[in-house]
Amino acid sequence: MNAPATQAPPILHLSTVVGSPLRDADGERLGKVEDLIVRLGGAGYPPITGVLVTVAGRRSYLGVERVSDIGAGGVVLRKAKLDLRHFERRPEEVLLKRDLLDRQLINVEGARLVRANEIELALVAGSWRVVGVDTGPRGGLRRLLPKPLGAHIATGEFLDWAGVEPFVGHVPTVRLRVPHPKLAKLHPAQIADLVEAASRREGEEIIQAVGDDDRELEADVFEELDDQHQREFLEDRPDEQVAQIVARMAPDDAADIVGELEEDRREQVLALLPVSHRVKVRALLGYDPAEAGGLMSPDFVMLTGASSAEDALRAVRHSRVPAELLSAVFVSAPDGTLAGSVPVAALVRAEPGRRLEAELKHELPCLSPDAPFEEVARLMADYNLTSIPVVDEAKRMVGVVTVDDVLEAMLPRGWRRRFGLLGED
Repeated sequence: MNAPATQAPPILHLSTVVGSPLRDADGERLGKVEDLIVRLGGAGYPPITGVLVTVAGRRSYLGVERVSDIGAGGVVLRKAKLDLRHFERRPEEVLLKRDLLDRQLINVEGARLVRANEIELALVAGSWRVVGVDTGPRGGLRRLLPKPLGAHIATGEFLDWAGVEPFVGHVPTVRLRVPHPKLAKLHPAQIADLVEAASRREGEEIIQAVGDDDRELEADVFEELDDQHQREFLEDRPDEQVAQIVARMAPDDAADIVGELEEDRREQVLALLPVSHRVKVRALLGYDPAEAGGLMSPDFVMLTGASSAEDALRAVRHSRVPAELLSAVFVSAPDGTLAGSVPVAALVRAEPGRRLEAELKHELPCLSPDAPFEEVARLMADYNLTSIPVVDEAKRMVGVVTVDDVLEAMLPRGWRRRFGLLGED
């Protein structure tokens, strides 16, 4: 015999509770419900911890332990005696109507911003909790109608609270949470899109939350932001903090950001970078951003032609070069000039002892640092390349341009939002 299916608890709309009567155990009206208080920060659905009420013109706090029922008909006291206290926010507490209703939230599953037109409650395991939000027009319509009519409008576009993050920077006792695997599981480009779609204050809140949780992720997000937002979020930060972010970025992205700073501040930030990173960033700042030198990264793996496939794979494995720059291992001739490259896939298939020079199939096209963007794009398209080396006058390799660098330069600013990849509810 099959076990009966578990039914979801009935949903209670916040709008039907707020403004409803506060009653004693005998049903006598004592006052009015102004708001419900919940505590964020824990696992699962946030529990209601109290009720903000008005009794005889005085606004007071009523602990949830003194409540026997919460419903569309109002809030009912457990005991006849009314014991009210002055309301003071405790850590992680927010007011549902005042702090969350009609405000933007982060739909983590959809990587987009939504508006809480209604907040949904349910009795779960003996306690009232926030279980979701209604982001559709029905939630807003329900609040416009008289309560008896609005109560009959069903939930429209329901979002489970497990996939939602609220903005709470305006609440003095709470900060945005970044629990794994919620906001922190998003791709840096998705987080950057959220930052760009949010208000300045909300964007700052996201950046701060990401940085508090993962400094490397914070740097990755900054790399994905457009120039305007990068400038906005860096201008109010001290030089030391800017340098910490820049130090975690890839040199080419770091150079782009440092190049946007005012000249006197640029030198101060550069002086705070680790020496090896500073040298790379300074070198890239000397190139035109619209040419190969300005597009390239100085990070790559290069070995001599006498090295074996096994040596090359070991070098790739232990390299700190970003993965997107490791599609190929570059090979140097005995005089130090660029001889060619070997795709990593070919190295995996090759016999471990096979020399790299034996894997070079044909002459590899390369660019000078002053090659215009059009030539970069043409060569990569003609040769079907995912990366192309940049060499100096002596044919020694100085950097590599990847296909994502080309795409980023080709696509218009804000292209993800322009083509609807960052949806809006």
